[in-house]
Amino acid sequence: MLRGWLAGNAAAACLVVEPAKVPEDLADARDVSWFSGAGELPDVVAPDAVVFAVKPQVIDDALPPYRRFVRPQTLFLSIAAGTTIARLAHHLGAGAAIVRAMPNTPAAIRRAITVACPNAQVGDGQRRLCDRLLAAIGESTWVADEALMDAVTAVSGSGPAYVFLLIEALAAAGERVGLSADLALRLARATVAGAGELALRSPDPPARLREAVTSPGGTTRAALDVLLGEAGGLPQLIGRAVAAATRRSRELAG
Repeated sequence: MLRGWLAGNAAAACLVVEPAKVPEDLADARDVSWFSGAGELPDVVAPDAVVFAVKPQVIDDALPPYRRFVRPQTLFLSIAAGTTIARLAHHLGAGAAIVRAMPNTPAAIRRAITVACPNAQVGDGQRRLCDRLLAAIGESTWVADEALMDAVTAVSGSGPAYVFLLIEALAAAGERVGLSADLALRLARATVAGAGELALRSPDPPARLREAVTSPGGTTRAALDVLLGEAGGLPQLIGRAVAAATRRSRELAG
């Protein structure tokens, strides 16, 4: 996300708390200051936005030091999976303006899709600030019902891993039918990337795009007969995977 903000000039200055190793390519980034702990941040800092990009398992330890930065103008943006607004407000206080968001890893190339959910304290100006931060890393949209965030996490938050698995599986299958490892991986990567871009740009729904590739009695039809075969095939398997991820997101919320 930081890379996207720097590339898109989304922030005048960034103060980053990073207890672990600072990424080498960002260590000397202009207008970025690095701190190993929240206690090192100067008391005079009055941030427009505080972003929590931490694992949900450590959120209860990470948040309390930031309560001193709560003020009406400050936006608190959390991308911790499964962490509810109520849990965030427990540490920050009832007056904190909080947005719970779920981006995904294509943020690294400014192609994320992010869904955001605000609490009642978030004003129009803070929504615009959040939109600016999220626009620097890709697309974004808002939902009013926080209960939808668990499903969002399962579909788009975890979704890149499903796509990467498809690339792995497609490349491995190509090797098994005689392609070299390098060629199989190249074909799998480019095919998934190209098909995804076509699905994004085309006005046609994915089902119609799939049908356009499928000739009766042809090679694609033979493959789809397998993928749509026993026990509901791939659609049923994806449905079970998304349901499992949704359940886990709810469990993380406690």
